[in-house]
Amino acid sequence: MSLLIVGLGNPGKEYVNTRHNAGFLALDALAGALQESWKLNKSAKAEVIETRYFDKKIILAKPQTFMNLSGQSVTSLANKFGIDPQNVWVVSDDVALPLGTLRVRKGGSAGGHNGLKSIMEKLGTDEFVRFRIGVNEPPANIPLENYVLQKFSKAESGSLKNILAKTQETLLHALANGVEDTSVQA
Repeated sequence: MSLLIVGLGNPGKEYVNTRHNAGFLALDALAGALQESWKLNKSAKAEVIETRYFDKKIILAKPQTFMNLSGQSVTSLANKFGIDPQNVWVVSDDVALPLGTLRVRKGGSAGGHNGLKSIMEKLGTDEFVRFRIGVNEPPANIPLENYVLQKFSKAESGSLKNILAKTQETLLHALANGVEDTSVQA
């Protein structure tokens, strides 16, 4: 069985460590745990790692298309490797969850997340697994699109580090034992 695990974010130095790049940060942590390095796959417009874990072929991907077009890379890689949508796992930020929270769920809505919406449109289904990392709701005076492009504050760095470690641990557990719908606190 093959799995495609996608971390969502935006490419470019200006987006490093922003809330919208929580998926990239989580996959970087997972790549480190697996002792693997990213390689650019130009045709899929993604940074990719091909590896094995518990007798499963694993493709890790960070789309380089910008968030709103993430579905292009996901469908390209799913088609290339013959991966069914139910074997696609997507790691993304979620403003509806408090920082330090991870929610794992199979299927469901995009919840207003343009990256998830793009993936649902391109795959033609919502039947993929989501690992949603809480990044807190924006304050009333900051528009959502500006808030998600802000970097995490120093005060949030401890919570961020803990939830990224918990996300890595949860992904490795799911690879070894299967995915369960759950919420965890770091």
